[in-house]
Amino acid sequence: MSRPFNFSAGPAAIPEEVLQQAAAEMLNWGGSGMGVMEMSHRGKEFISIYEAAEADLRELLAVPSNFHILFMQGGGLAENAIVPLNLSQGGAVDFVVTGSWSQKSYKEAAKYASSRLAASGEASGFTSVPDAYSWQIGADAQYVHLCSNETIHGVEFQELPDLKALGCDAPLVIDFSSNVASRALDWSRVGLAFGGAQKNIGPAGLTIVIVRDDLLGRALDICPSAFNYKTVADNQSMFNTPPTWGIYMAGLTFQWLKRQREGDLTGVAAMEARNQAKAEFFYSYLDNSQLYVNKVDTAYRSRMNIPFFLREESRNEAFLAGAKERGLLQLKGHKSVGGMRASLYNAMPMAGVQALVAYMQDFERTSA
Repeated sequence: MSRPFNFSAGPAAIPEEVLQQAAAEMLNWGGSGMGVMEMSHRGKEFISIYEAAEADLRELLAVPSNFHILFMQGGGLAENAIVPLNLSQGGAVDFVVTGSWSQKSYKEAAKYASSRLAASGEASGFTSVPDAYSWQIGADAQYVHLCSNETIHGVEFQELPDLKALGCDAPLVIDFSSNVASRALDWSRVGLAFGGAQKNIGPAGLTIVIVRDDLLGRALDICPSAFNYKTVADNQSMFNTPPTWGIYMAGLTFQWLKRQREGDLTGVAAMEARNQAKAEFFYSYLDNSQLYVNKVDTAYRSRMNIPFFLREESRNEAFLAGAKERGLLQLKGHKSVGGMRASLYNAMPMAGVQALVAYMQDFERTSA
């Protein structure tokens, strides 16, 4: 039986090839006689897994040599505390709030620093992003934080801001949990990027932090040692037992990403072209539908998470029931906003988007 299409926002679908390889290696990785979950994180077997994963991620994301890649735990929510513990030096930090996740970051940082609102999209219902030249960034800001893709509201930065062009010397911190490895990233504009793995990279439990080396060694005294970026970097992510299974699964996903081809493009560039095509196909249908609507400003529409609403909300339950019958899963929108949401992460093929649109067309016809 063919697998259904899983549109979950996270934990999300993992490429089938990756799942098959993990299943084949479950009891005996590389002839070692051990499964990955049974290995010592300091043994040569796991170290080889870790080193390959780190090197492949650096290659895929074109991470410069002056950035450290850290494999940590705690997810994006924990990083909302860990980042200010490491970078705020107890001073002021500025936030651009464009949805639920950056709003959580803004509130959490207030426990460890002077958390300030540089800009907010709340007045628009988080359907747009305030123009960067309107942001109120303080001269004393230790860093500026934004979420590059808002999973719940479906708002995405199509280009990261150039803080230097705004007259700001503070480093930019981005939460890229839900669009990491889906498109190219301009590292010249980033000081630190973090994200949970459970959207585009692998299972929940692994958190990736990519931090510029000049930002290490700034942690507050109250920062736990296991969350001190310099300590983690100095110990090659092995200061405490890392999420070994998550790193292994991420490594398999990185290998899968490197195998992807789209015309002359490979890796993340191929995925970016594929993701753009998937999103354009889906948005085109939504924009020409009489039953469904997407409320996000077209300039900031997410390629990864597409919320949409039925104009007749009394049909919501029937829509979800019919989708499940067609093998289209996890389409219910987040409880805070309602409606529907289709997450089109890297592992979602165009065939899945086409199947969803075909179902939505059928449902629209029967609702007319």
